[in-house]
Amino acid sequence: MSSRLSDVARSSFARHETFAPRIGWLHKAYLCVEEDEEVFLREEAPVTLGVGKNMVSAMRYWMAAFKLTVEVPRGGTSRAYVAVPTWEARWLFGDGGADAWLERNESLWLLHWWLLAPECSAPVWWVAFHALPTARFTQTELADLVERQVALAGWEATVRASVEKDADCLTKMYGQRKATANSPGSFEDMLGSPFRELGLLESVSTNRGEETTWRFTSSARTSLPAALLAYASLDYAARTSQKAGSISVARLANEPGGPGRAFRVREPELARALEDVCERFPDLTLVEAVGQRTLVFNRDPRALAWNVLDAHYGNVRERAGFPTREQWEDDHPGLRTPRPRTAADAAPESVLEMAP
Repeated sequence: MSSRLSDVARSSFARHETFAPRIGWLHKAYLCVEEDEEVFLREEAPVTLGVGKNMVSAMRYWMAAFKLTVEVPRGGTSRAYVAVPTWEARWLFGDGGADAWLERNESLWLLHWWLLAPECSAPVWWVAFHALPTARFTQTELADLVERQVALAGWEATVRASVEKDADCLTKMYGQRKATANSPGSFEDMLGSPFRELGLLESVSTNRGEETTWRFTSSARTSLPAALLAYASLDYAARTSQKAGSISVARLANEPGGPGRAFRVREPELARALEDVCERFPDLTLVEAVGQRTLVFNRDPRALAWNVLDAHYGNVRERAGFPTREQWEDDHPGLRTPRPRTAADAAPESVLEMAP
């Protein structure tokens, strides 16, 4: 690895109450926090959100982890934090947004990219996709690697049980499982996480009594459009190579933190996607020299990333009444409020005050 875990992630473990994100949770939570930024603090939150008490905490965590909310101090003498919806959440889930009901698989790929993007509030997920040396792993092996990465990051040692809960949640979120007669809840569990539709992770047959081995798949990502790969590539370039004006496809495909590892796509597939997008966007060029392909951008790569993404979704930003990022932040001043490094975990649940 070229960087420490602390450079890309926050020390945040087992905040999901063992629940992987479920169908409908993110859209429902967005609507509620847009109406009331204190919704997660209120006693009636389970009724408002239509879930159990533990699921309220899980929804709160996943909204922050996917960069759909930012947690900021409530103010005054309160030690509580409120959830402010981000402009990205408005773009995706708001009225006239890109895909409010997550009916398109590319939206799941997008959320997956946002989840892993710095600062990542799911370090076990980041390690699994970007730091594992092989495509196969057991949850024990993943937990062992996370503990080593935590030590290298200089973080306080984590509770092993918390890391193991994250490893288990990750496999529940992405892993393809088979419903069996001996596991009455497994069919519901299969339907629970929409991210299994991405086909990123599968279980490998093991002998009875042995720990399940998981494997990241390497099949063609038919549900991952070229525009999403180009968006992620430019987003990564904006963080690592903006001043250079270019980034090699090899880096995009192989570096920890890049789209190749995040989406488990190889360099040839990534190059084909970028070539397709470059034909439609004159500010992007794919250059080949001495056997190496390089993505060249003539403008700010972050702005280009959003141009590519927004065009793919039908130019959401041009729809009537859609706010610019600046307008959204003016209407939600909490987004500009300095916040702790561990924003999603700014205060333990035990000290979060309930709104009157």
